[in-house]
Amino acid sequence: MADQDPRDVVSDIDTGVESLNVVDGVKSANSADDGEGSGAVGAASSLTDSLGEAASSIESLIEDHEEEVSENGQTVKRRGVYLLPNLFTTGALFCGFYAVVAGMRGDYETAPIAILFALVFDGLDGRVARLTNTASKFGAEYDSLADMVSFGVAPALVMFSWALGDLGKAGWSAAFVYVACAALRLARFNTQVGVGDPNFFMGLASPAAACIMACTVWVCQDQGWVGAALPVEIAVVVAALTAIVAMLMVVNVPYHSFKGFDLHGRVPFVAILAVVLVFGLVTVDPPKILLLASLAYALSGPVEQLRRWRN
Repeated sequence: MADQDPRDVVSDIDTGVESLNVVDGVKSANSADDGEGSGAVGAASSLTDSLGEAASSIESLIEDHEEEVSENGQTVKRRGVYLLPNLFTTGALFCGFYAVVAGMRGDYETAPIAILFALVFDGLDGRVARLTNTASKFGAEYDSLADMVSFGVAPALVMFSWALGDLGKAGWSAAFVYVACAALRLARFNTQVGVGDPNFFMGLASPAAACIMACTVWVCQDQGWVGAALPVEIAVVVAALTAIVAMLMVVNVPYHSFKGFDLHGRVPFVAILAVVLVFGLVTVDPPKILLLASLAYALSGPVEQLRRWRN
């Protein structure tokens, strides 16, 4: 030690000081990283709490649905709604709204097809609800409101945009009569659920009436009777047809509901063959075949009423 060079001693001291400085720097960096990590965790926790409070606020603004149901002979209250059947009802509502938009844009091919799709969705929601045991009062009311849009407002507005608007007051009067009769038909149907013969409707069902209106527009669009090319005579006939179909929805005329068909039992082989032939016939000219079929169904009510009067 006595023989060690003083310059070496100074160098060792400097090296030790630098090492201590490096260690202190590392400790300071680690402390900073720990502080940043703690801050990030705190920020994430605060954000989660804020989102939870926002969700609670939204839930308090939208009251959950509650209705009374009968279970095992007892009346109990259940919260919430069934999703599956209401999805089909929402699909029908969307198709009806889209038909209105398409009619306002002058797309008279898409508009009637959208109404026909609404008819398909409307036929599925009730059957799905019964098959899955998910029928409810909420679903029935929601279905009725969707029917008013898809089979009341949408057909009338599409008809008005296509042909009735050119007839002035007579045109919009015919469109209004159709909407009003559709509303009356649905209101009467809702108050007569479970009353009378379930195999018959009293008055033309609004989906069938909407099918007549939609197919009429579709056929005339295929013929090129749109805009300035639409003859005035055709517009007058369409206005009369709209008023007649509207009145058929509210008169006390029986129409087959086809609810008596047993879809679960066995059928003769010829029945399947008949279904295949019907599909083949429809594909030949869908708008005309569907229009003829819907008109035949509309006429079946008065024919059935005349038969009853004679008997």
